[in-house]
Amino acid sequence: MSCSQSLCCPLCQATSVEEYWSDAKRDYYQCNLCQLVFVASWQHLSREQEKAHYDLHQNSPNDYRYRQFLSRLVDPLMVGLEAEAKGLDFGSGPGPTLSVMLEEAGFSVNIYDIYYANNTLVLQLEYSFITATEVVEHLSQPGEVLESLWSKIKPGGYLGLMTKLVTDKDAFSRWHYKNDQTHICFFSRETFDYLCEKWGVIAEYPESDVILIKKNGTV
Repeated sequence: MSCSQSLCCPLCQATSVEEYWSDAKRDYYQCNLCQLVFVASWQHLSREQEKAHYDLHQNSPNDYRYRQFLSRLVDPLMVGLEAEAKGLDFGSGPGPTLSVMLEEAGFSVNIYDIYYANNTLVLQLEYSFITATEVVEHLSQPGEVLESLWSKIKPGGYLGLMTKLVTDKDAFSRWHYKNDQTHICFFSRETFDYLCEKWGVIAEYPESDVILIKKNGTV
């Protein structure tokens, strides 16, 4: 049975999924292949509801705490970059900040956001690095998006992600992260292991919610 005919994993398209958790608002399923935990599409917010939620975000380059938060990805990422490397911040949000921080350090960064910087031309280029901070948990089709981003990274380049990770069902039941209704996909280290095996690479975890994946080869 195809994904169009049944509940299936939005990351790997497997149809072998099982109930993982339920609360008063939503049901959560887990893929038996890649271990992604996800909310079925019929329980997603509309695009209008989703954007209204994002409009409430107050992130800004002038927010020192937000810069500190992002530095947990920026700092380890910069260690592996060549001088003046060019990158893309995917899902930059209403107050792009990570791109500003990297540009201050001498890198060139394009931004893309489906709601706030919807310039699809930047998605047609190749980059030495692509970042997505607090983005993948919002994706309705994470497999399609991540494969597309990975294909735009040059050999030797980096995919840098930030997202909170699932550990076990007991922790999930008490997890505030799942209560945000714009969060519809929940990754674990096992999920990233699946992706990395597919891509023939190994993920690094500089922090518990920071994932760095280097593409094989040299720039």
